[in-house]
Amino acid sequence: MITIDDFAKLDIRIGKVLSAEAVPEADKLLKLVFDFGEEQRQIMAGIAEHTEDPETLIGKEIPVIVNLEPRKLRGYESHGMILATSDEEGIALLHPARDVTPGSSVG
Repeated sequence: MITIDDFAKLDIRIGKVLSAEAVPEADKLLKLVFDFGEEQRQIMAGIAEHTEDPETLIGKEIPVIVNLEPRKLRGYESHGMILATSDEEGIALLHPARDVTPGSSVG
C-alpha cells in the first residue's frame, strides 16, 4: 500500500499526440510526440503490437506520468509514461471523457 502523499508525487497530465511512428526493428515500441501545452515531449510506448496503424493515435488525448526520470529505449529517449489498461482483448488507452487543454493535470 502507498500513502496519499506517495500518490501526490506523481505528476499526471493530459498530452495530445502530435505524431506516432513505429520504431525500426522493435516489434512492441512506438515513438510518440505529445503536446503538453507549454512543451512537447517524446515518449516511447510498448503498444505497437496492439496498434494496427500508429497514425490513428494522432490527436488522441492520453494521461501521461510526466515526472519520471528520462529513460533510453532502443536508443530513443523517453520523457514519461502513458497510462493504459489491458485485459484478454489487449491494451486500451485511457482518455478524458471530453476534450481538455493539453497539459491539464489529472488527480
